[in-house]
Amino acid sequence: MGTPSAALRRRPDFLTFCRIECGLATLTLEAYGRDLALLEEFLADRGVQDAAKASMQDLAEHLRWLSRSKGFEATTVTRHLASMRVFFRWLHATGAIARDPARLLERPTTWKRLPGAMTPAQMRRLVEHPSKESGELWLRDRALLELLYGGGLRASEVCGLKVNDFHETLGAVAVTGKGGKQRVVPIGVPAIDWTRRYLAECRPSLARAAGGRDAFRLLLSVTGRPLERVAVWQIVKKVAAAAGLDGVHPHTLRHSFATHMVVGGADLRVVQELLGHSSILTTQIYTHVSRSHLREVLLTCHPREARSRQRPNAPTRTHASASRRGK
Repeated sequence: MGTPSAALRRRPDFLTFCRIECGLATLTLEAYGRDLALLEEFLADRGVQDAAKASMQDLAEHLRWLSRSKGFEATTVTRHLASMRVFFRWLHATGAIARDPARLLERPTTWKRLPGAMTPAQMRRLVEHPSKESGELWLRDRALLELLYGGGLRASEVCGLKVNDFHETLGAVAVTGKGGKQRVVPIGVPAIDWTRRYLAECRPSLARAAGGRDAFRLLLSVTGRPLERVAVWQIVKKVAAAAGLDGVHPHTLRHSFATHMVVGGADLRVVQELLGHSSILTTQIYTHVSRSHLREVLLTCHPREARSRQRPNAPTRTHASASRRGK
């Protein structure tokens, strides 16, 4: 381990292990590679040329550096923490280091935040905005939005859909999620209808533009190539801006799907299965969203709350006065 960053130079072996032994998705492997490259940069600046000598304090400072100096969002910093945990656990298991400095690092609970979700009215305005006036690809964009919201799909998942993954008679799509895990996701009538229209009226011309290449993919670009994640982000942001909605991205539709399901009374385990979460802990964040919604419903619908809003200057009714009136 005498060479600079010797342990971190084993990244290719580590990523091969993650791909073959753990079956991690390509996007996850790319994220691990970027995360570890930033870690190497940080350790070198601190004079730590060998990961075997990195302390838990070094790693904790790295997380703070990502947040304060790099300006990363809390969710991104948390992913870096996960990358370090897996990497140093692997180094320890293979005997490259004597101890695992990342073992005791914990995810601060203060980093948790509620996901942004749109109201049902806003979602309706978004998904219904594409029309003939929007351009020749309006049917594809409408089908894309309906699938993202109707099934709570990730951008990468909707891009990976094949034509044969759409099962109209079952009212479902077969989705390949993180780590190559597959699941069957029911979708509603709007998503089924608009996907069927896209397949019949729009996709054939797109497939011809590619000369038959990649004809198995469901959603195609104007050149007939498979739609990529970046394009999905651009489409969602463009449609949202045209509909007068700010701060909308593909994951907003996924968050909105989950939030509306929980608020509507869906069992959390069902939502977990639909979203493809490996742990129920990931899905539980939507219970907090549900509680916030319940508070809003109380303030809006409870007769006493409604009266108090109509009379903002009315004196507050105390328990004592209430008991006297009851006598």
